[in-house]
Amino acid sequence: MQSTSSIDGKLPVFVFPSSLTFYEDDQSSHKQILTLYNPYDFAVKFRVLATSPSKYVVVDPEGVIKARCCVDIVIRHNAIFPSNYGVTDKFRIQMQEYGHSQVAGKRDVLSILCPTKPDSSATLSTDAEQFQQLHPLSSQTSHRRQYSINGGRTSHATGPNFLIIALAIICLIALMLPTTGDDILFHPYLQLSTNQKLIAAYTLGLVTIAIFRT
Repeated sequence: MQSTSSIDGKLPVFVFPSSLTFYEDDQSSHKQILTLYNPYDFAVKFRVLATSPSKYVVVDPEGVIKARCCVDIVIRHNAIFPSNYGVTDKFRIQMQEYGHSQVAGKRDVLSILCPTKPDSSATLSTDAEQFQQLHPLSSQTSHRRQYSINGGRTSHATGPNFLIIALAIICLIALMLPTTGDDILFHPYLQLSTNQKLIAAYTLGLVTIAIFRT
């Protein structure tokens, strides 16, 4: 994979989730985890900044992420007051290639404090008033296998999640293929660009998390 200079000094920063929502009446939401990914072949340094640093406690707000690794940043909201309801703050994730002082990429993550956590049952009730149920074409449709986004199976699903495993294998194969421009005797259609490999690495990271959480 090419160095950061080949990406015009713009290093894509991969963060999950893209926003944080804290709820005053849900104490479990007062502490949340922000995951930073490094899908590159080199180590990167990161730094977490905030528009309102006095309202938050960030564990290890800066450090180094090894190549093809990720780190979890614990963020705790310590200003759960009514005066902060609806106020949007920002966290800025800055990254630079290890050994370099220039910031190569950045990503902003929004943070907001809400008074109450939405009631899922109330949401379902509202949806039921606006939408009508569709009737299945036949009873055979109930035998299909279903998968949730995080890789978990519903009560009707049987067997391992082959779809996620297959996707992980495909990403691994893509990362092992030569990069476009490498002096290797490979067919052109088997050589991937840097952006394609970045997408494959990011996808592999998400799939790996899904596998470990099942």
